[in-house]
Amino acid sequence: MSPLRTAILAQILGAIVAAALIQIGYPKLFNQTLLAAGVQGACAALASHKLEAPRWWVSIHLVFMPLVALAYGLGIDPLWYLGVFVILLLVFWRTDKSRVPLYLSNSATADVLLTLLPATPCHVLDIGCGDGRLLRRLAQARPDCEFLGIEHAPLTFLWAWIGALGMVNCRIRRGDFWRQSLGLFDVVYAFLSPVPMPRLWRKARAEMRPGTLLVSNSFPLPDVDPESIVCVGDRRHTRLHCYRPAVAGNIPAVAE
Repeated sequence: MSPLRTAILAQILGAIVAAALIQIGYPKLFNQTLLAAGVQGACAALASHKLEAPRWWVSIHLVFMPLVALAYGLGIDPLWYLGVFVILLLVFWRTDKSRVPLYLSNSATADVLLTLLPATPCHVLDIGCGDGRLLRRLAQARPDCEFLGIEHAPLTFLWAWIGALGMVNCRIRRGDFWRQSLGLFDVVYAFLSPVPMPRLWRKARAEMRPGTLLVSNSFPLPDVDPESIVCVGDRRHTRLHCYRPAVAGNIPAVAE
């Protein structure tokens, strides 16, 4: 079941259980909106835990309905909520489906990544490039190389695309990076999440050429030993996991 469906189910179950408990135990609580919302939040959080959703969803369920009740009491025009929802959707798009949040690579990471690029001209791909800040920094430092970023969220893509205007060696394209062949690139950079890493490894093993490099920011490939791990030394304690997918002895492929 997708995370979104699990979240919706947890909210529904929380509402049903909370309504039953209040009706049986203290029906007058229905007139105390915030307290009733708190009971629903607790029940939804418990349902989320029982449905084995990620831990951070439990906290979201716990406060979601109480926050809705508080916001309702403010008397704000519903169009404002709609506007905020649309903006968030355009920035994060279908994170519930891709399971890849918006992570932004900082300048320190870009500087370290520069040291990992081949000394000769090369082609670099950033899958899920966000606002494109990393690619812009790389493209400015290495005008002899070609850089491509792929981003699926509309507003984030537009931000990255505008930022790259006028840069002859940096292109930003909107789309699904799973449809992009990795065989054209000497270095592939990824800052995704733990969920898609096994699939990315299978794709890299199938498409990347001998000698090419896959760099994963923060999230290692499960059951695969990296060629090296580079510590960035920033506040995040960022670690870049470096792999050579086309090297025959590079540890067994990730299990399906």
